[in-house]
Amino acid sequence: MGGSRGGASGLSPAQAEIMEIVWDRGEVSASEVREVLSATRPVARNTVRTLLERMEEKGWLRHREEGRTFLYSAAQPRRATIGQKVREVVDTVCGGSAEALVAALLDDRGLSAGELMRIREMLAQARATRAKKGGS
Repeated sequence: MGGSRGGASGLSPAQAEIMEIVWDRGEVSASEVREVLSATRPVARNTVRTLLERMEEKGWLRHREEGRTFLYSAAQPRRATIGQKVREVVDTVCGGSAEALVAALLDDRGLSAGELMRIREMLAQARATRAKKGGS
């Protein structure tokens, strides 16, 4: 299953939820994260601190100290988790086939004219990049 791919390792569901809080707020303390999470379920202070420390070790967060308080901010863009989730879907739901994922999107959801145009531009860019690298 998913391990480290290049930069940061994957996130657990709880860590992904914390990343959403960090991205939305920009910078947070452990107590602020706990406050947000506690709105939906009880969360121990030590659990939040442990999650934040592990996320920093994985390269998702960085911190600065303000007095005795650690303030955490994102070290990875929100887009990084999208890539992780897509890889998980391709690997687990689509049998490793990106083509199957695209076919499912087209069959089940369809594309607007604008989406289709932007996807064509992305494909053209990918083709040009591959050609520069000497790929087929």
